Amino acid sequence: MNGISRRVVLRAAGAALALPWLESLPLRASTPDARACPRRFAVLFMGNGISGNHWWARGRGAAMQVGRSLQPLEPLTHKINVIGGLFNEPAVGMGIHPAQTGNLLSGAPLAAGAIVRAGVTVDQMLARRIGHATPQASLVLSCEPAIDGTHATGFSMAYSSHISWRSAEAPAAQEADPSRAFDRLFDHRAPRRRHSVIDLVRDGAARLTRLASASDRHRLDDFLTRVREVEARVERVRGGAPQDLRERARLMCDIVALAFQTDRTRIASLLLARDLSSLSYPFLDIRGDHHTASHDDLSDAYERIVRFHVERFAYLAATLDAMPEGEGTVLDNCCLLWLSNMWSGWKHDNRKLPVVAAGGLGGTIETGRSLEYLYAGDDKRKLCSLYLSIMDRMGVALDRFGDADAPLEGF
Repeated sequence: MNGISRRVVLRAAGAALALPWLESLPLRASTPDARACPRRFAVLFMGNGISGNHWWARGRGAAMQVGRSLQPLEPLTHKINVIGGLFNEPAVGMGIHPAQTGNLLSGAPLAAGAIVRAGVTVDQMLARRIGHATPQASLVLSCEPAIDGTHATGFSMAYSSHISWRSAEAPAAQEADPSRAFDRLFDHRAPRRRHSVIDLVRDGAARLTRLASASDRHRLDDFLTRVREVEARVERVRGGAPQDLRERARLMCDIVALAFQTDRTRIASLLLARDLSSLSYPFLDIRGDHHTASHDDLSDAYERIVRFHVERFAYLAATLDAMPEGEGTVLDNCCLLWLSNMWSGWKHDNRKLPVVAAGGLGGTIETGRSLEYLYAGDDKRKLCSLYLSIMDRMGVALDRFGDADAPLEGF
């Protein structure tokens, strides 16, 4: 340990373990910014739309009522906003699938043909502006590999496979292997991988425990136990071992949660199921793949798929909400988004999009609301206006982003 701060990094040969916020340790820095909890942003994406009959919310706070697809979020209704009626206008009428996805987080016009041209996405814009504050500027994860080629509409499949773009010409490299994502998070390098991260930093953790308060010792013990549990699950899938989708998605959410808790990064994206997804769900008693099922989007089978992916979002939000930080939790200092590239997979209709936000972003977002923008007028229901609002509250003020030049009213 190099000095003592509330953000301690335990280092050993082949590993570095950043620790969560510890209140009892003196701050190395005395500026107000050093005392503030960091604000974080993450987006979780599921392609091909939702089951519209079961995607709704009414009321406020803990009394909010939600449709079947959103029921996994019921314990957190006081910390979410269900946002209806937003749309990504540059993607409307441009053709199905790739052209509905490649600019979902940027609002930039897409180029057809073999040479891709999109735009810097909201997560990567934040990474450019604030990513220097953390060891990793952003975390880009995927539960499904990318696909190559060109769609029948003339747009590159790269647009269907990536939601995060670092430049107009290149998507951000995404990690689909939980073990590699875990190793990168903790600088866990070969040949030390035969040793547990926790074992490598055990001596430093013991010294720190003697300095911490009773409450921080309990917090530290919980954290180390969680890291060891996640690491044990990572080891079971290391080396490309067959992975159950449920465990792969859960591991990816755990890695995002640990990255946020330890301030390794403040920006993350997780592609749960890409556009034109080929994921299968035998554990949901569903035959065929995700994309095929989405063409019957009002069926009970497809609703189960949607709810499964909302459950991943709820799991990440609940995990972050169980992590104390400052006067609240890590979730209270986050804004997590769940969204898809269309409303109806049968119609390939993206004139409105399903969006859920979780977390108060350090008290800058009022939560526990159902917000509807469908009839507000097209200028006031732009998805990129939502991004402008989020970036502004994270200290990145832009005059324009994508097709929006004003923040989202009422958010």
